[in-house]
Amino acid sequence: MVALLGAVRRERNGAVADAMRWYGAPYGVNYGVSLPTLRVLARAEEPDYNFAKYLYLQQVRELRLAALHIAPPESLILSDLPFWASGIVNSEVAGEAAFALFSRADILPELFAEWIGACGPLLVYAALMAASRAVCPRVAWITPAWEAVQRHATDRRLPAGAARLVAQGAVALLAAIGAQNEENRQAVLLAAGSGDDSVAVDFVRGELAWRLEV
Repeated sequence: MVALLGAVRRERNGAVADAMRWYGAPYGVNYGVSLPTLRVLARAEEPDYNFAKYLYLQQVRELRLAALHIAPPESLILSDLPFWASGIVNSEVAGEAAFALFSRADILPELFAEWIGACGPLLVYAALMAASRAVCPRVAWITPAWEAVQRHATDRRLPAGAARLVAQGAVALLAAIGAQNEENRQAVLLAAGSGDDSVAVDFVRGELAWRLEV
């Protein structure tokens, strides 16, 4: 960890770190290292699930994100989902976890089923983004994804931006499903035509209309 942290410090970017603090990203220590650079540093490490879990617990942005690349996806098990969920404190961690770890895990279908109905929008977003990166996203994921959009669009207890975040994840997944073939495309468009109107729902419909345009 000390060696990795040293490499991170050499790549620090104070301007980026300051900008992230301004927007309220809840990290303990943040060196502002770019994601592409951080991915290179992390991938130079040997895959190690236990080491990754140890890094994930540190209150350092770069170590938490690096952990997601160091953890072997095949080692992820259902009983560990609460552990990884506890570290998803903002959309950056959610997106990177989906990209680096969750989308490549054998338990992705089980993860999606468990998190798509979660109360926290960050877990829903992570599930949607992970599913969108699957080798062959499942048609069965259309309905729960669309229901998640509508649920968050009408829940006024959620923080500002939560509905839009979930909507962005849903667009990624639904577009990936619809792009597979004409039957899937029609199934996605049919689902998106249902439900009440809202800003988030209209955003998803608009995005799908041009992404799945013939």
